[in-house]
Amino acid sequence: MGAISRRALLLGAGGAAGWYGARRFGSHLPVLDGVWLTHPTPGEGVLNDASGLSRTPIYRHITLSQDPGEALIAAIRAEIREAAAEGRPVNIGAARHSMGGQAIPREGHAITFDNGMVEADTANGTYRTHAGARWSQIIAALDPIGYSPKVMQSNHDFGVAATFCVNAHGWPVPWGPMGSTVRSFRMVLPSGDLVTCSRSENADLFGMTMGGYGLTGAIIDMEVEMVPNQRLLPTAQVMPAQDFPAAFDAAIRSGEVPMAYGRLNVARARFFEEAILIAFRPDADQSDLPVAESSGLMSHLASYIYRWQLGSEPMKHLRWWTETVVGPALGNGPYTRNSLMNEPVETLGDRNPTRTDILHEYFVAPDRFDDFLTACRDVIPGSYQEFLNVTLRHVSRDDESWLSYAPVDRIAAVMSFSQEMTDRAEADMARMTRELIDRMIEIGASYYLPYRPHPTVDQLVATYPRAPEFAAAKRDLDPDLIFRNNLWDSYLGAL
Repeated sequence: MGAISRRALLLGAGGAAGWYGARRFGSHLPVLDGVWLTHPTPGEGVLNDASGLSRTPIYRHITLSQDPGEALIAAIRAEIREAAAEGRPVNIGAARHSMGGQAIPREGHAITFDNGMVEADTANGTYRTHAGARWSQIIAALDPIGYSPKVMQSNHDFGVAATFCVNAHGWPVPWGPMGSTVRSFRMVLPSGDLVTCSRSENADLFGMTMGGYGLTGAIIDMEVEMVPNQRLLPTAQVMPAQDFPAAFDAAIRSGEVPMAYGRLNVARARFFEEAILIAFRPDADQSDLPVAESSGLMSHLASYIYRWQLGSEPMKHLRWWTETVVGPALGNGPYTRNSLMNEPVETLGDRNPTRTDILHEYFVAPDRFDDFLTACRDVIPGSYQEFLNVTLRHVSRDDESWLSYAPVDRIAAVMSFSQEMTDRAEADMARMTRELIDRMIEIGASYYLPYRPHPTVDQLVATYPRAPEFAAAKRDLDPDLIFRNNLWDSYLGAL
């Protein structure tokens, strides 16, 4: 499988598409057959996120680019003091790519980090990085010395600390969320105190912050694990969807597959009935690894195939055929580990100003995967939403994060919908989301928090049983509730 098959025809192993297209239009959309939602371009006093539906007023937005030393710490403390004195919230962000205001402080101080400092320690297999460094900067620093992030978020646009704070995972196997690869970090608390957190020092705060959505403080730098870069060869295996968990597990447990993911057929006639497993194994030749590059022409051409699925069942069949037949027949790689992950979210961006890409993600134990397929077949096709893609990944058990979505090993199903930006479509999305989550709760699965704020508070608590404990500890740590976002305002603050 050459460049066409991985990046082009198998496009979308990432996930968070839609930010670019959702931002680039003016203050009002034309009225078609629905009532269009007002969507101003983010500007002075307003921030938005990947959904394009989270327009939020803020007091101030500043960018801090200092190295992680005294100047950065002083600047953060100054913002905290001013915000506390005026009763305003603070939030630290990077790309602000979540979809429900989880990285935006309403009427508060929004701080964006912009610093790509990376210092590798090959003796210890780690790198130290500024909290705001993007994954593209991590790859650029590690690739020349023959190393790679052990786990990173699927697209390279996002901030390293932001990935930790949303507890994001990637598609390297057999690991859990990216947080499992973090050795330690330094953080400014709501009190202004600077602390170091690791599994042996301030361990509770480490677990709260991993997947704590920036509610515990401002991370300034991190020590994270890296692994050697590799040249990899892909293989593709098509199967009935119910057989995917066993095949996925066999590939992972073999110890020969450092990267793998799957897909399901989304055409309505065969909805969730067929799966494909893409597994990458080390090439025998590991000499002279090429420089990690990003998307090429074929990736951008393939994005059109991805978009042509909208409202077209024949195009969905065509895409599945290209993934399962054409792609495997065209070539066999190789790729480097870094080049596979060095992909911007813009590759899948939707530039249609009347629609936005909305993600869902569900985490299901392999032995309940068939129940998951049934639930999705029962709920999704009856909705008003256009379903474009589902990517399947492995997530190992996470018993460190207080808000863990994987208390056991699980298969992550990252779903992409194209939603009309209308009140009708938003109401339908909310209804479908709640119905899906109810079905997930019935089978012991979980849903991911960074997306649209459609679940109920009761659904959050049923999925994240330590949420009330997290909320109580947050109030002890931050009695003035300085660090806030919509996840707190709409959910955790109610507990």
